[in-house]
Amino acid sequence: MATVKKDIRFRVYIAFSGICLLAIAIILKAAMIQIKEGPELRSLAKDMHTRTTILPAERGNIYTEQGQLLCSTIPQFDVHIDFSVIKPDTFNRYVDTLAECMSGLFADASAAQYKKALTLAYNEKSRYWLLKKNLPYYQYQALRSFPIFSKGKRVGGFIEDPKIKRINPYGMLAYRTIGLWRENSQIIGLERTYDSVLIGDAGSRVEQKETGGVWMPVEGSEVDAQNGKDVVTTLDISIQDVAEHALMSVLQQYECLYGTCIVMEVQTGKIKALVNLGRQKDGSYWEDLNYAMMPTEPGSTFKLVTLLSLFNDKYVNVNSKVDCQGGVWNINGRTLHDSHAGLGVLSIRDAFAHSSNVGMAKLAYQYYSSNPQKYVDHLYALHLNDRTHIDLSGERPPVVKSPKNTSWSATSLPWMAYGYEIQITPLHTCMVYNAVANGGRMMRPYLVSEIREYGKTIKKIEPKAVVESVGDTSVINQLQTCMKEVVLTGTAKHIKSPFYGIAGKTGTAQVADKGIKYTDGVYQGSFVGYFPTDKPKYTIAVVVRTKPHSSAYYGGTIAAPVFRMIADKVFSESKGWDGPLDSLARVNKNYGIPAQIASAKSYDLLFRKLHKNVEVGAGNQLMKLNADSSKNIMLKPAAIYAGIVPDVSGLGLKDAVYMLEKEGMKVTVRGRGKVQMQSVAPGTKIFKGQSILLQLS
Repeated sequence: MATVKKDIRFRVYIAFSGICLLAIAIILKAAMIQIKEGPELRSLAKDMHTRTTILPAERGNIYTEQGQLLCSTIPQFDVHIDFSVIKPDTFNRYVDTLAECMSGLFADASAAQYKKALTLAYNEKSRYWLLKKNLPYYQYQALRSFPIFSKGKRVGGFIEDPKIKRINPYGMLAYRTIGLWRENSQIIGLERTYDSVLIGDAGSRVEQKETGGVWMPVEGSEVDAQNGKDVVTTLDISIQDVAEHALMSVLQQYECLYGTCIVMEVQTGKIKALVNLGRQKDGSYWEDLNYAMMPTEPGSTFKLVTLLSLFNDKYVNVNSKVDCQGGVWNINGRTLHDSHAGLGVLSIRDAFAHSSNVGMAKLAYQYYSSNPQKYVDHLYALHLNDRTHIDLSGERPPVVKSPKNTSWSATSLPWMAYGYEIQITPLHTCMVYNAVANGGRMMRPYLVSEIREYGKTIKKIEPKAVVESVGDTSVINQLQTCMKEVVLTGTAKHIKSPFYGIAGKTGTAQVADKGIKYTDGVYQGSFVGYFPTDKPKYTIAVVVRTKPHSSAYYGGTIAAPVFRMIADKVFSESKGWDGPLDSLARVNKNYGIPAQIASAKSYDLLFRKLHKNVEVGAGNQLMKLNADSSKNIMLKPAAIYAGIVPDVSGLGLKDAVYMLEKEGMKVTVRGRGKVQMQSVAPGTKIFKGQSILLQLS
């Protein structure tokens, strides 16, 4: 029995000793944790209950030089209420008034319903009660002025969480150029190029996790954000608008795949308008891609570069002759054709005006075949082998081959001479033509003229020349002569204006790119030129990609009318190009009168206001203005030719619709007032059932 008791006491002792040792181990471990790991664990616990929230800076705005807002950041606010800080007497005294104010501001619930919700949240002592999400700034400002909330966060419990929303007030207008900014998404356009300027510096705020899992801002922890700077673009909204409408009208009429239009200020290189419209699956058009910066084979507009090379090397002049061989030339196993057969021996001026492929290819081959690199060097001198470096992201590099390339063949040189086997962007072409308009000085295109901070200019971007002179005075004068001839007697004579001079070049190229084969019958029609010819102010490049096997694909048909519509509108609204309305000089040139053709009734009203005694004829008869050598104003009945689109610019709507519908055209009208533009150029042959858009103003 004693032995058993002794054994039990021993076992109890062993168990007790084990417990003591375990307790000592736990205490030692706790001490070690407290000493070694304590700070880290306390920090971890703290981190689990606090966080730092980024407060985004307000993104800078994008403006035009005229001060119009193109893109802006609109602040929005989520509003929460901390009812725990609101004293009972304050709440009970003002809750009715607060409920009425909220009902009146939001108009989504009655005052009684708002009072019920506020009272319930107050009784529960909610510390982060969501009042409203995505409030616009004016509602946020009104809300924070209401009873209770006007006392701020510490007394009135008013907590705001600011957010930002980016808007484009003009919708699609210049959308691809201005760009798009969205959180956690790809940025495009100027928004991307100038992101570091527009974005500003974000602020921060420490928040603490409270009971119920809500996060409350820690008082005094906020670091204010520094708002972004503003960007001022070179775009002119009125020119952008007319360019978009003019291009859209042609794209819709012929169901084209896409089109682009660039309007450049001659002396500076400022881009005043940049339109990019692509056809969508539903048949509509949208600013989907920046076609102005995509390299393609330019076609006949490239003939100006070939002439520039020939004139610079003094091989020929505008009066030199070239045999166009009836429009067919066999060279090194291939046959080259003109779009219009029958062209024989022509001056270079006329060969250019009538866009002879044979003429330009023969000249290039004659003078450069022994040393084709010399021709290519002229292209390099114009920087056609490099990006334009416009301040817009996404520009793709051009492709200019040389004799050193493995792809160079025996026909590369003559084919390049008229715009094939070379790929440049419409922007490159516009730069070259603009240089001719600018007396030889090639300007770099650019879209941003200033950076501003709080309304003050902190950086001004000045015009920059890429090439000081692409040719001497003689070369430039000869090129200008050739370009004028295109509009006077050549492939663009139908867009000639009686009010101002136009110089330019049409282009038509069959394309094979982006999965398209030559057999698909897809063409690219273009027109590039400048106006007015006496003192050039704007260069316009229009490029249109047709649908497969389209009935209309020549540059003179689908691109030149867009140029004319834009030029007409810009010229009519610009000041300082000519003298006053009733000056004899303007009358002698048919300037200053709103229309070449108008009803006698309209002319009678006009001359009465000018206090001029002119015989105008019968009331609704269509008349044309003339002036003799003595500067006497006369009106004669207008000659209207069957089957040819009449010039209805300046006419009243009734007269214009009557003339066009009489010829079997389907008329669509936009705007109010008199006709400012027509989508089908005067002098164009009318197709049966053809549609025409009239822009009134």
